[in-house]
Amino acid sequence: MAEIIKLDFDRAMVEQAYDRWAPVYDLVFGGVFRKGRKAAIQATNRIGGRVLEVGVGTGISLPQYAPHLRIFGTDISEAMLRKAKRRVADLRLKHVEGLAVMDAEKLEFPDNSFDVVMAQYVVTAVPNPEAALDEFARVLRPGGELIILTRVSADVGMRRFIEQQLQPVVRRLGFRTAEFAWSRYAQWLSGAHGMELVERRPVPPLGHFSLVRFRKLETAAAA
Repeated sequence: MAEIIKLDFDRAMVEQAYDRWAPVYDLVFGGVFRKGRKAAIQATNRIGGRVLEVGVGTGISLPQYAPHLRIFGTDISEAMLRKAKRRVADLRLKHVEGLAVMDAEKLEFPDNSFDVVMAQYVVTAVPNPEAALDEFARVLRPGGELIILTRVSADVGMRRFIEQQLQPVVRRLGFRTAEFAWSRYAQWLSGAHGMELVERRPVPPLGHFSLVRFRKLETAAAA
């Protein structure tokens, strides 16, 4: 298993970084992450039901969800959510139940609240990724799916070296380039109660990101 690099990465820093990104986020990342976002939303639409989007940001995904879904969005950044709320109002998105500032590691929902938990490019941007993944699994109903778009870094080799060198540079932007090899996700899955891997496939840009789907087993209801 790859060594986990411990870096100074706290909630306040992430919140401030994404507050700064809010005015230009759609312009900078809207096109870059378009194909990955489309794949994740298509998977969500097929499942249906009540959906929690953690890290909803400016709400760029909200118009793409099927109208029969019920969507609740959370984000750590108030500036991002202000843009999301304007988008909901301007586009009259009636399938959006609500939007709220919330910590991904401490979700304010009861257990088994959602049919789908969606997190796009969130796991590598929180201080304690495993704590966030645990929360996503907790609020997911048995039989539901956790769908994440996430960076999967290299375990070894030149790419890993480059990612390690870039990390101090991108840290203040609210990103991580290293410490998220697949072995780390696999380790979480092996310790997660009642979760199984459904799908893992690379998505643009450059194959550094993956669409990953986990299902909460029906037996988890009795755990």
